[in-house]
Amino acid sequence: MNMKLEVVIVPVSDVDRAKAFYEKLGFRLDIDYAANENFRVIQFTPPNSGASIIFGKGVTSAKSGSPGSLVLAVDDIDAARDDLIARGVNVSEVFHYAGGPFNNTIENPRVAGRDPQGRSYYSFASFEDPDGNRWLLQEITTRLPGREWKTTRAGTIDIGMLAELLHETEQRHGEYEKTHAEHHWWDWYAAYLSARQNGSSPEEAAAAANRYMDEVLHVPPR
Repeated sequence: MNMKLEVVIVPVSDVDRAKAFYEKLGFRLDIDYAANENFRVIQFTPPNSGASIIFGKGVTSAKSGSPGSLVLAVDDIDAARDDLIARGVNVSEVFHYAGGPFNNTIENPRVAGRDPQGRSYYSFASFEDPDGNRWLLQEITTRLPGREWKTTRAGTIDIGMLAELLHETEQRHGEYEKTHAEHHWWDWYAAYLSARQNGSSPEEAAAAANRYMDEVLHVPPR
């Protein structure tokens, strides 16, 4: 049974401060979703990492600075559960969250059984190690768009594709250049091209480059 470390749930005391910190690190923002004033979930993935971090409001009852939950991605939640039980591990029944994945804000958040709609990301099982560290199994059969890093081996991009990408970068940079003070164009280009190579759309890459220039290099607006 294949299991991949998918998510570490990190307790934080200030959600927006934590978000700004991980954006500054250059982590990819995958999710920022708020169902209501009591629940907000944010997911970041380090560059080219197969595992992500999740934090937010109503996601975990653990105090900031203490270990959170660890999430293992599996292709088949039932098969993974059977395999662990055969190894002598005490695993919960399969469940889904009444308010959506990781939403612990409501009373009795776990509902017995698989996700009724059979959606990827929505079915879970849980277990603990001898020290009480919490693990979740999360069934992921199909990933959402943009949730996989796109890697390109050296020499596989042709000159025409590279020229097209550079032209796109020049056009996107022009919009930033009109609204911000003098700066080194290559800094913006590097941030944009890095984001595009890692699977971001042109709009997402431009936003990432803008954040890098604004928050890391502190380029002021005109």
